[in-house]
Amino acid sequence: MDKSDEIKKKRFNKKSVKDFLFDFMIIVIGCISGGFSSIAIMLPNGLTSGGITGISRIIMNYCDISFSVLYYVAALTVLILCFFVLGKKEAGNIVLLTILYPSIMFVMEHIPNLILLEETDMTLASVYCGVFGGLSSGLVLSRGYSFGGTDTIAKMIKKKFLPQIDLSKILMVLDACIIIGSGLVYGRNIALYALITTVISTKVIEFVMFGLETKIVKMEIISKEYNEIAQYIMTDLERGVTIDTVVGAYTGTERKRLVVFCSPRESVKVKQFVAKLDDQAMITIIHVDNIWGVGTGFKAIGKEE
Repeated sequence: MDKSDEIKKKRFNKKSVKDFLFDFMIIVIGCISGGFSSIAIMLPNGLTSGGITGISRIIMNYCDISFSVLYYVAALTVLILCFFVLGKKEAGNIVLLTILYPSIMFVMEHIPNLILLEETDMTLASVYCGVFGGLSSGLVLSRGYSFGGTDTIAKMIKKKFLPQIDLSKILMVLDACIIIGSGLVYGRNIALYALITTVISTKVIEFVMFGLETKIVKMEIISKEYNEIAQYIMTDLERGVTIDTVVGAYTGTERKRLVVFCSPRESVKVKQFVAKLDDQAMITIIHVDNIWGVGTGFKAIGKEE
């Protein structure tokens, strides 16, 4: 390795450390926001939610164990199953949050008088629970990480049992079942408040990650590592990719261009993957109002909005 290669390697390592520290800071803020949503708003007001949070709340009704411990056990179970079903790479995406998030909630449980509202108000609590919870998920997802909740469970179900069903539909059914289960345990009103929390949380996640942007984007990627990027998109995101050849007018150099339609959340993952693989790559993102077509992963062309 010559001197210039050593300098490049040092710069890359410094950049990687700096990027990780920034990601970690955002993740910690996200975990604090999520912990505050559960510990300071949801629990004092007797509410519940979807995901692992809802599962932990249901179990709380039948045992005298703190919420953070139950959440940690549930998250750890998902992590172990994820490792065996989806593989080491997918498990690596959730291992940090599996350890960090319950730990932060455990600390917050032991802070005296950590309550947002002065008195019990389920309507107000369900709204702010959704706001802080959505802020938490939005910050974490924007950095390419995951809490490893029902979205991971949905991926496992899709891979093992329902490969023909869209992932978003599996996730929707899972969260609906958890909320209905909470209603059976804590009453119908609690389930309806949980629904309010879920809807608000979803909207806040979209706003934090993408502002007022569209829900579908077209990505164009020009990179010398196009084969590996295409494999990542097809395997990890389960999206189709088109590859064509483009020529630079000034240099006359031929390059391969990848074109993929995906959600803004998926585009963040692709961008982060490409950045680690080829920092000289060129990425263009175009917002799309809608897309139809059989086999695209979106709506069939004959279906209305």
